[in-house]
Amino acid sequence: MQGKNMATVTEFFIVGFQSSRYLRIYLICLILMLYCGTICGNLLIITLVSTSKNLHAPMYFFIAQLSITDILLTLTIVPTMLHILLNNGGTITVINCMTQLFVLGTTEASECLLLTVMSYDRYVAICNPLLYSSIMTKKRCVILATMCWVLSFFFSFIETFFTSKLMFCGPNIIDHFFCDLVPLMKIACSGVYTMELVNYIQSFPLLLSPITIIIISYTNIIVTILRFQSRISRQKAFSTCSSHLMVVIIFFVTILSVYIFPTEGLTLNTSKLLSLLYTVFTPFINPILYSLRNKEIKKIFAGNIQYKSIFQLLEMSEFFKNAIFFV
Repeated sequence: MQGKNMATVTEFFIVGFQSSRYLRIYLICLILMLYCGTICGNLLIITLVSTSKNLHAPMYFFIAQLSITDILLTLTIVPTMLHILLNNGGTITVINCMTQLFVLGTTEASECLLLTVMSYDRYVAICNPLLYSSIMTKKRCVILATMCWVLSFFFSFIETFFTSKLMFCGPNIIDHFFCDLVPLMKIACSGVYTMELVNYIQSFPLLLSPITIIIISYTNIIVTILRFQSRISRQKAFSTCSSHLMVVIIFFVTILSVYIFPTEGLTLNTSKLLSLLYTVFTPFINPILYSLRNKEIKKIFAGNIQYKSIFQLLEMSEFFKNAIFFV
């Protein structure tokens, strides 16, 4: 492969998890269960927000947008992952690899920006409640969501474009379970410096700025809540932010651990397990956090017989999620 660029490469071989057959079967069953739960849970959130008048509010509109990103991520990554686990490795064409990378980058960027907008929404709702309806209008929410998606497509396109310009001198073996930027850069022999520079520049609008806005928003939120004289008012205000704050922590901790913090001391399987958190577990957990910890959604489940069985399944999923993290 010496001297050939990526335009002449036809496919990559994805290693996946090189482990025992029984462990791979366990992972396949686990991921398949989470895959079904993710699709059903996020589709349910989108359906509830679209059909229920009680959920026609800015916060639920952005939750539905977040569910769309989770579905796109899951549909793009998990089927390939299951195929690779089933066959103990597999090949992927360059076009499919770049498609995976583009969708992955788009969903990660959109979730990052949407979580930032949602933190601003919570800031306005708690710190400026009298101006909330005039600031977070339906038109402004649509504009903010559209900007999140447009910027996500733009930044992901830049990342995918420069990744396609990487050159490979050795075996085109990706020691991962899907096409991700970090393992692709590890097997590239040139163009890595440019890619690192692009990532450094994009980290400002996609990571540093959103994290700064979220920290400032929640600092003001906490200060405002602590000034409330009523204990009930403080508890109610904290409950409206708890689900979003938990999603923010889970998302940014996993993203930073994979892409920002040094991983040289970690084993390859440990690095892959960290990637599983934001590609499989996070999309599964998001609808559970937003449904089981939200009073409005609970009321809809309680008031509709057809949703009661689904709510029981979500409660079982909550128990299952806690069991996974406990283990």
